Amino acid sequence: MTLATLDGMTSHKTAQTMKPATAAKKLGVYLEATPAEFREGVVTRDELNALQADPPEWLRELRRTGPHPRPVVAAKLGVSIGGLTRGGITEPLTTEQIDALKAESPDWLVRERATQAEVRKETVRVKENKG
Repeated sequence: MTLATLDGMTSHKTAQTMKPATAAKKLGVYLEATPAEFREGVVTRDELNALQADPPEWLRELRRTGPHPRPVVAAKLGVSIGGLTRGGITEPLTTEQIDALKAESPDWLVRERATQAEVRKETVRVKENKG
């Protein structure tokens, strides 16, 4: 009887779960733009892997058009998150808004991109000197 109980216990492994905000961050999407059922539940590691491997239409659309969270906006613009803040960008942006900013190329964006390029160059230089 004890063996059967132990066998039963080992087969009931608890799935690792995460909050929707964590899952959204890992998926690179803005939490507030996700469907209610995503925001209101929990996401297991297996569900996250499934979303990454075969994204549903809502996830593909969010990644394509936004609104995008600040880390994604910063990456698409080629600046740091701090650079976004210095440029007055504090809210998520859509792909259309990001493209418009790139086309306008305001002074702050030019400055922040140059700063990012210098940071990347310095990182490479430091890495090469360590090697």
